[in-house]
Amino acid sequence: MSEPDIVQYSKLMEQVKWRMRIINLFLSSSLDQPSVLESVGLQFRKILEVVAFGSLVANRDAYSMVYGGFAKDWNAGELMKRLERVNPDFYPKPIIELPSDKQGVKSKFVLRGPDYLSKQDFVEVYGRCGVLMHAANPFGSGTDYSYYEQRVPIWLSQLVNLLSAHEIRLVNEPGLWLIHMQEEQDDNVHYYVFEPPSA
Repeated sequence: MSEPDIVQYSKLMEQVKWRMRIINLFLSSSLDQPSVLESVGLQFRKILEVVAFGSLVANRDAYSMVYGGFAKDWNAGELMKRLERVNPDFYPKPIIELPSDKQGVKSKFVLRGPDYLSKQDFVEVYGRCGVLMHAANPFGSGTDYSYYEQRVPIWLSQLVNLLSAHEIRLVNEPGLWLIHMQEEQDDNVHYYVFEPPSA
């Protein structure tokens, strides 16, 4: 019996978390800068692919009706474009949870400000990290490692802000998934399904 989509999604988010830990290990190491940044770039690419695959899991049924070969998709940039055609609201929505002023309602969700990895940032970071996957051509301009040294901490912070608490909207579904990358009681990913009250 296959797992529910939301369980598969939460497992992908666990994968994102341990890849982020690997990035932090590399950044705190004493290895030479190019090796660190190239290894970090690989982890970023894989994280972004996992985020894209998470959106695919959440919208699998609708996506498979439009793109029959979805099981072979691997390029996160192309996958994002296709997902947007199927569900323009597919991208994780980062939120901040605040105490609600409504009786009987514990929290209200407020969309996070612009300090997270947007869809446009996603595509740019994916491409930029792809540059680090190849040896520099000795006749070219070389790789500007100082650029990556400056940008990686920003990208990491934006990624955390995107995913820490986020909503996933499903195509043609009125409800949503709420994902917490961790909660006070433990370090596990937690998920919740919200559906509008029945009439």
